[in-house]
Amino acid sequence: MTLEERVAALERRLDTLAEQGGRDGDPGGRRPTDGDFWALEGLKAQLAEHGAAQGGVLFTGSVRLPTHDRYDWQYALPTEALLDVEERWTEAAESFAALGHPVRMRLLREILAGRRTVAELTALDGIGTTGQAYHHLRQLTAAGWLHNPGRARYEVPPGRVVPLLVALAAARP
Repeated sequence: MTLEERVAALERRLDTLAEQGGRDGDPGGRRPTDGDFWALEGLKAQLAEHGAAQGGVLFTGSVRLPTHDRYDWQYALPTEALLDVEERWTEAAESFAALGHPVRMRLLREILAGRRTVAELTALDGIGTTGQAYHHLRQLTAAGWLHNPGRARYEVPPGRVVPLLVALAAARP
């Protein structure tokens, strides 16, 4: 078989995989169908109803954590509200900066999994000393990713659970 024939055969195989939905990065192994865009279609209808000419963004989730806590949440904004307000970008940079450390991300994951006290968190490998853990916890609390209800306990506020998971999904290569 010539090189051209091999390339053509490979292209046919890739086309077949794409038709079957076996795309890289799609853990479900399928392509969205028209019915899979119900949230997008609903957003478009809402935006048209409110005259949002530039469109908008919607993120939503129904989450059940390993702790059996359940969070249902959605948030939508017109594009103009995102692009036109410089302060929103500055605040977002500070919020994302708090997520920009592997230990902080690990702390968030462990807290969502049910380890909520400083003692439980510092007992984990790789978290560091109690002082280091408190430093990271303060950063996350200041950025709004954590709440401290007292007694060295931390929790992700209900209104931040789905956004945190959306940010994690958006960071996926």
